[in-house]
Formats: sequence, structure tokens, C-alpha cells
Amino acid sequence: MLSALSRWFWSFRPRLGRAWRRWLRHERPSRIAVRWTLRDGLVVFLACLGVGLVSAWPWLVEPSLRPGLPAPFEIRAPRDASVVDSEALAQRRSQLGPRIQVQITDQNATAKLESRLNRLLAELLNSRTAGEMRLTPIAVSPEDEAFLLTKTPQELRKWQTTVEQAQQRMLTQGVVSTLAEDQLQRAAKLQLDQLPEPGRSLGAKLITRSLQGSTNLRTDNSLTQVLLNDLIQQNGVPKIEVKAGEVITVKGEVISQRAYDVLDAFGLISRRPATGLFLVRWIEASIAAGLMLLICRRWRTDLEIPQALLLLGTLAVVQGCKLWFGASVSALAVLVPPSLLLAEGLGAASGLAWLSLATLLWPIPLNSVGTARLLLAAAVAVVGVLLAGRQRSRAEMLQNAVLLTVAALLVEAALIQVMGGSVGGELLSEGILMGGLLLLALLISPTVERLFGMITRSRLLELCDLQRPLLRKLSSEAPGTFEHTLMICGLAEEGVRAIGGDVDLVRTGALYHDVGKLHAPQWFIENQQGGDNPHDHLDDPWRSAEILQAHVDEGIKMARRYGLPQPVADYIPEHQGTLRMGYFWHRAKEQNPNASDRPFRYRGPKPQSKESAVMMLADGCEAALRAMPPETDEAQACDGVRRIIHSRRHDGQLDDSGLGTGEIELVVRAFVKVWRRMRHRRIPYPIPARKAFSA
Repeated sequence: MLSALSRWFWSFRPRLGRAWRRWLRHERPSRIAVRWTLRDGLVVFLACLGVGLVSAWPWLVEPSLRPGLPAPFEIRAPRDASVVDSEALAQRRSQLGPRIQVQITDQNATAKLESRLNRLLAELLNSRTAGEMRLTPIAVSPEDEAFLLTKTPQELRKWQTTVEQAQQRMLTQGVVSTLAEDQLQRAAKLQLDQLPEPGRSLGAKLITRSLQGSTNLRTDNSLTQVLLNDLIQQNGVPKIEVKAGEVITVKGEVISQRAYDVLDAFGLISRRPATGLFLVRWIEASIAAGLMLLICRRWRTDLEIPQALLLLGTLAVVQGCKLWFGASVSALAVLVPPSLLLAEGLGAASGLAWLSLATLLWPIPLNSVGTARLLLAAAVAVVGVLLAGRQRSRAEMLQNAVLLTVAALLVEAALIQVMGGSVGGELLSEGILMGGLLLLALLISPTVERLFGMITRSRLLELCDLQRPLLRKLSSEAPGTFEHTLMICGLAEEGVRAIGGDVDLVRTGALYHDVGKLHAPQWFIENQQGGDNPHDHLDDPWRSAEILQAHVDEGIKMARRYGLPQPVADYIPEHQGTLRMGYFWHRAKEQNPNASDRPFRYRGPKPQSKESAVMMLADGCEAALRAMPPETDEAQACDGVRRIIHSRRHDGQLDDSGLGTGEIELVVRAFVKVWRRMRHRRIPYPIPARKAFSA
């Protein structure tokens, strides 16, 4: 059996090797490394320290153990003890709290009620006129009117003072807002018992009007707490009886509130900052974040500072979510969506590096089920990362998000049942959360691409749509340039495919490399359609060279105006590099033999990637291949392409691209392959003679 497996492995090994090399070619970028300045390095260093601080935060501000976390080891009671049961005590307080409230009088509310009575008394006394009563603030009976009209001012003043004192006595005892009107009026009459009728009933009406629906009481929390403590002491404080040697916590099981109370009573909970452990965790997490960036730069050498900060910022947010939600955090929700988003924009290698660090930096201990769920989430994220690097449309992203969510939930449900757990609503809510976050990542991915300079396969394919405004404008205003662009696109795509480069990127870059010619299409020969050449009338090679350079400058401006991603916009200057404008250079030499060639060279930069180098070679070979006579064979075509490419190489245009000699030969054959497709023979169809028309 083992020998058969061994033979199968050694026979299958070459296929694995070829698949691995193809994957590496697909993932490894061919652009040269982006140099980071000292300031960039300092910013990244501080960001790594920030990630380390968030990851090590629990060891600085939180107890060594707390309820809801799995116990790191088994703990037994060192002695007999009677411990206050805080959970039962809190439950008893919650039961007594709503029923027990100590209230005291509020001086501000009392003053407002007294001023209200004074206003009512003043309005009532001012309503007296000669022999009759005007509009009164309360309803008065004929006896009340007679009382007010027959009493002297001194007697009314004495009556007013008695009413005010009666209300003060009531307010001193406290008045509630829900007291019935007849009860309030009866209480006021009792306070005015020394007054004869009808002054007694009139005063009671005024007091009732001023106090009804109002209160001068407020709850005093401190006195309420004292009363609650007294009542609890009377009924007995709930206790937990612990015997020496009794198991308090079991390794891996969640610490309950009762177990935490017992541990705290024995002094086994450390609330002091674990400074030493915090520093160790901080340094470990910071170094790990730095290593993650080094791994990402190894596979993506053009990683820029905003993209590095995106990796670190996403990691810090995920670490913060782990700390905020504690043991209830969903590993699927915090690992899978960010991994897919980063892998889509920065490649599978960067996504896997980020996922590895986010999985290892788990700030809370896990039990066996939690560890299994974490490993399952990491496995699902790995599958998603590998799929994200091959996604070619938003529809595929949506489809993968749904399939990953459903598959993860099914596998997790089976895993929980195997380990003896119960599958309930928590798993459903976790699936809804994961699916929602995946859809959110899908929605914000275009914004993240623009903010951090990332580019995805789906974005490249969207830009290749010939109905996009910039390409439609190029096809209508510069049709010759557009036709030239399509030809260049075919050559560059086949050349990059031959060397295992990024075909989608070079195709998109080829479509937009000459959009700058829209600023003056008639100055370029492919758009003149046999008419006059404006350069002949200009008769100034230096000015003509400036016009040619302008198509690069204007193309960069258009790329910025239409929101082209930077990797695509880089093809506009790099496809010309620092080439010499040969035709106008020779004309300038005819006018001035000592003329410098500097004004006749494009300002560059030279191609910075294999893809842009192939793009430059395709641009140089397109006209030559199109102009070859019909009798040219394949060997002659290869020689012609080689001469053009070697002239570019001799001029130093390929120095920064990393394009090797063997790859150049592959590009030559690819170009000739496209040329052979262009020159395919067709069957000559006979054209019938036109028949004479007879009336």
C-alpha cells in the first residue's frame, strides 16, 4: 500500500511542481521594488507599534481572569471559605430596587410651587371691583364672592398668609403628582382647619389648583442604596460555601461568575497591570506585523505606503473587535471578509500573510470548541483568498461570498455536533453576520481600490469595456489611434501571455496608452487619412518634438481626470520611456549638426515592469509588422522584430523592467504569431458583372 502511494506521489509530483510555478508567476508581480523613504518607514513603524499595542492591551488594563473566558488551567480551593455570591446579590438588588426608592423634597420644585400659589392669590385679589368680581383664576361660588367683597384688606392679607403657611406645611411633607384632586383638597382643608367657612374652602381650592399634577419630591440614590443594604443584611447576604481542595475552574471551561467570586476571594485575580507580559506581547505583535509587511513586499514588490497602512489598519480593527466582543466574537466574521477584500486588491500572498497573523494574534484563550471554530474560519478564509485572486467580475465575488457562507455554516454545524455541542440560533446569527460583512466588503471594494491605489481583476475588466466614455471618445475623435490601440492590445496581450505576466493589466494599459493623442489627433499620422501633415507646414522639429511629448503629458492628465488606477495610468509614460523621436531628430541634425538629442527624447520613465516593457516593444513593432510585404516569411518577420527589440534594449529602455533574454525571444515569437494571424489568406470571391438596366 505504501509503495503504491509512493509511486503515485512521485508520478504526480511534476504536475504539482508545474501548478505551483504557474501560481507563483501569477502572484509574483514583475514591477521593480518601490523604495520607501525614511518618513515612510517611520510611519509604517509607528503603525506596527499601534497594532502591537491593540493586541497586547488586555495584559495592561484587564484582570488576569474574568467571567466568560476559558480558564487557562485547573484551580482548586486552597482552604475552606465562605464567599459572597455577587451574582445572587445583584439579582436580589435588582428585585428590590424597583420597589424601594427613598425620596426627599426638592427645594427648587418647592419654590416654584410656592410662587405659583402667590400668583394665583394675587390674580384672585386683583379681580375684585366695586360691588362685583371680574374673571377669577378659579371657580368661585356666591359665598366665596361675598367673602372676598365684604372682607377688609387687612383681613384678606391675614387670610392669604394662613393659606400660604398651610401650603408650606404640605410641601414640607412632600406632594406627589399622582394624588387625586379630592384627596388633595381634603388634605388642604385639614391644614386650614382654623379658618371659618367660606375662607377655608376657598383656600383649599387655591392650594389644590397650585399643587395638582406637580411634585416636589426627587429620588435620593445614596439613601436608597443604604436602605437596600439594610434590607439585604436583614434577610442575609447570599454566600458560597467552598471547601479546601474543591475544583474551582477546569482548564478550557468558561469561568462563571460564581467561580470568579471564589477566585477573587482567595486573591487569585490579579488586577495590577502585567507590565512585563504586556511588553513581551507588544513587542511580539509589533515584530509580527513588520514580518507580515516584509512577506507582502516579497510577493508584491510595488507595495506602497497607503496599501501597507491598509493592511495594518485592518489588522488593528480586527484586533479591536476581538477585544470588544471577547469570547462571543465570531472568527468567521472577523477573518473571512477582510482576507477576501485584501486578497482581491493586493494578491493572494498578501491575503494569506494577513490571515496568518490575524489568526495567530488571538488575544483571548479558547476552549476546544473555540479552537476548532477558529481553525475552521481560517480554512474557509484560505479558500476564499485563493478564489479572490482569480475572480474576474463582481458577480463571481457575490457568488463566492454566498457559497463560502453556506459552506462554512454547514461545516461548522457538523463540527459542533461531532464535538457534542448544540446547534442553535447563534450559528444562524453568525452566518447572517458573516454574509452581511462579505456583502459590505463587496460594496466598499471600489472605494477601497480608489483610496489605497489597489486594482482588481474585475476593475480591469470593467475598464476594458469599449463603451466606456474615454474609449468611445478615442474611437470617434481619433479612429486611427483607436485602430492602432487595438492592434497594440493584441500584440502586447500575446507577448505577456508568453512570459506568464499579467494579461489583464497589459490589455487594459494598452487600451489607454495613447489617450493623450485626443488633445490634437490631426498631428499624428494614423489620424491624417492621407491628408496634409501639419508637421510639414510647421517645419520646426523642436516644436514637433514638444507636440509628441504633449500626448504623454495630456494622457496623464486624462487618466487622472477619468479616474484610471495608477497601475494602468503608468503605461502612458512608460510605453515611450525615454525613446528618441528619430524622425524629427534626423531633421534637426540636418538643420543643425551639433543639435543635442535631449529635446527629442521622451521624459519617461523607462518601463518599470515586464508588462510595460512588452507594451513598449509592441508599440515599436506594430508599424513594422503591418508594413511587411506579403511575401515575407516567418523567419524574416522574426528577424525584423528582433532588430527593433534589440535597438530598444541597446538604448537602455529595458534596463528597469527585469525582462530577460529568454523572455525577449518568447515575446518575439508571440509577436510573429499575432502577425501570422493578421496575414491569414482569404479565398478571392468572384464579383458578378453588373446587369444592364432596361426600362
